[in-house]
Amino acid sequence: MYSREHFLIGAVVSALLLVPLSNLFGPPILAALFVYGVLLSVFIDLDHFVLTRLETGSWRHLRACLANPTDAFGDQDWVFEDVDNAQLEHMRILSHVAIGGVLVAILVVLWPPVAVFTAVLLYFHVLADLLRDNDVV
Repeated sequence: MYSREHFLIGAVVSALLLVPLSNLFGPPILAALFVYGVLLSVFIDLDHFVLTRLETGSWRHLRACLANPTDAFGDQDWVFEDVDNAQLEHMRILSHVAIGGVLVAILVVLWPPVAVFTAVLLYFHVLADLLRDNDVV
């Protein structure tokens, strides 16, 4: 799924999750949670670059995106076009679940409401990826 789509999903899910959290937190924390949710929805995909580095032995995909960030965010078809590996697709989802699980486990100890916020947000991120991977959307 494209970053712009994850951005939109992250914004909608974050906004919806802020409704029940408004009983616990004031406007500054709610605003920070919204920004955190949108950024997490997009930037959890940075693991793709690490996985691609492990697969290809090169950081060329990351360097290409850093050299052209507008296209990297808006038109991503070219970013990993030379990497066509089904195992890499599975590793991408596995990586999201592993990163999300560790992040949520840490947050459960530190700040339980934010752990739930994070878990729900990442659930929708992974669900969106799986729906796209399976040609549902």
